[in-house]
Formats: sequence, C-alpha cells, structure tokens
Amino acid sequence: MRQPKHGGNLAWAAAVAGCPRDAILDFSASINPLGPTDSTASAIKSQLGNIRHYPDPDYSELKQVLGRFHNLPPEFILPGNGSAELLTWAGRELAEVAATVLVTPTFGDYYRALRAFNAEVLEFPMSLIIPDLSLILDKLNTTKDKGLLLNNPHNPTGKLFLRGEILPYLKEFALVVVDEAFMDFLHPLEQQSLIDVVSEYPNLVILRSLTKFYSVPGLRLGYAIAHPERLQRWQTWRDPWAVNSLAVAVAIAAVEDKEFQQQTWEWLPKARNDLFASLGDIPGLQPLEGAANFLLVESKHSVIELQQKLLKQHQILIRDCLSFPELGDRYFRVAVRLESENQRLVQGIREIKVRS
Repeated sequence: MRQPKHGGNLAWAAAVAGCPRDAILDFSASINPLGPTDSTASAIKSQLGNIRHYPDPDYSELKQVLGRFHNLPPEFILPGNGSAELLTWAGRELAEVAATVLVTPTFGDYYRALRAFNAEVLEFPMSLIIPDLSLILDKLNTTKDKGLLLNNPHNPTGKLFLRGEILPYLKEFALVVVDEAFMDFLHPLEQQSLIDVVSEYPNLVILRSLTKFYSVPGLRLGYAIAHPERLQRWQTWRDPWAVNSLAVAVAIAAVEDKEFQQQTWEWLPKARNDLFASLGDIPGLQPLEGAANFLLVESKHSVIELQQKLLKQHQILIRDCLSFPELGDRYFRVAVRLESENQRLVQGIREIKVRS
C-alpha cells in the first residue's frame, strides 16, 4: 500500500501495524479530540428523514448562520465539500494570473489545485525559526500580476502570522487566497483573521474548514469567504449540490455550539505546551512553537524509521513530512490530543529511543 500524502490514513497505518483500524491512535490528522459533540449526533439524526430530498442548492440557512457567526452578509459565503473543494476553485482563479507565490514548506494540496489548471508557481522558502513574509516582496520585481496563496496559521509549522504582516499584500497582489483552516483553534481575541476586511478587498479570498475544529472530517465541510461576484462564478463551475444535507445540519449545529468552542479554547494552550515540553525533553527531538493544534518536530534521526516502529510496537501513527520536500525525513508532525494520549505518544517514543 502506497505511503499516504495526507494524515489520517488509518487503512495504511493498520496494514503496517498489523492491527484493526480502530486500534490505531492517530496523531497524523490534526483533529480536535474533544469532539464530535452530542449536538453533532443530534443534528445528523434530525435530518435522516430529509436524505430522500435534494439539499437546498443555495444553502440559504447555512449561509445565514455563518453570516451571523462572522458578522457578514450571507452572499459573501460559499459552503463547500470541505475546504479542499474550494481550494480547487481558488486554483482555477489563480491560474488566471501570471504566477502564484507559495511560501514553502506548505500544504501539498496547494500544488494539486494549482497544477490541475496549469498555474505557474513561484516558491519562496521561509525560515522555520524566524518566518518573515516581508522577504517575499523583496525578491519579486513585480506583484501586481501575481497571486499569493498562504495559510495562517501556517501548515506545517503552526506559525501564526499577524494581520499586519499580511495586510500589505492585499494591495500588492492581484489575488490573495488565505487558508485559515486552523484559525478557529485560537480564541477570538487571539485570532489574526482577515475576515473583517473581505468587503474592502475584492481580490481577497479566505478559506475556512469546519471539519478539524468540530471533529467531523468524514463529512467534508468548509466554506469560502469573498466578494459575491467571485463566489457566484465559483458556483457555476461546480456540481449543483456540493454539500450534503447531513453536513449542512452538522455545520449549523456546530457553529452555534458556544460551549464546545469555549471548551476547546481553554483546553488547547495547556495541552499543546505540555506536549511541547515533553517532546523537547527527548534527546534528538526539537519541537517548534506554534499556535495551532499540532506541533512540527525536528528529529536528528530518521522519521520514517520512528514512524514504522511506533506503528508496529505501539499502534501510534505520526505524520511524516515527506510530502514537504523542504523537510523530508528529519521532521514529523503530531496533533495535540488528550493528556493520556499525549503521554502514550511520548512514552512510546522514549521506549523506541532507548532500544535504538
């Protein structure tokens, strides 16, 4: 079975470990371990009778709910079959400009979306220790005919860029797409989202995911925020019913679940800091500080070897970074999970290090 490019491939992990899929403790996919919530199950149950009908192709109720959530008119929102589907249409838009700038290392699916439409790509490496976006403009002769595709918080480092670092680019680039898939893991007072300036910039697109924070990746649900004219164009490019009725119901219930949101914001900082400290105490490992619900860890030894041993000896799956060419076999990424699970990961790595 082929080595997975994305996290969360439990079929591959179970085959390597020689165990059932549900025996794998998955640190490779950065999903909130506190969910799914009871409201998710209730929302699905409430809509089972409606699966005999087509969804509303305009997703009017969901747009209204998301609009209230972000204080935006609903026509600025387009729900999608995961942010991955919406990234495809962003790739089509970016193919219309002269070239698209990527700050590397970056999410591998960006290349998929851009290559699907033969978009020209310009890569600019970022320091993992002191990331500096201003270096991009210094290296470009002109940006007026180019696009920028950036994630914030950054994947795979977890680095959070300040609003002030990104805002100048909105006046420099023809099109700016900001992937904020992990932004909702930060408390609203700490978020650096550009959602509140979308109405001012017709060249700005923001992508959001609902599956990671609310623990429903199997449902595939995300949304784009941009000027209505752009979203209307995207709608003409895709299937008429991109989001199924059950996913719509879960999305509405999720964004209205204030208790779960608060619980996550209170849980994550300490859990991440504790995992950061525990991994940093292991000789040969150096985690990088980040603001998301995952940690990128540098290793002095082969990550593929560590990944295989963790699977076979402890049924634990970590995310290798082979899909990030700049990182290769000396970095891995782990989600922040519950305290007992994080301790199991740390103990498993320690035991492997002792035996090696």
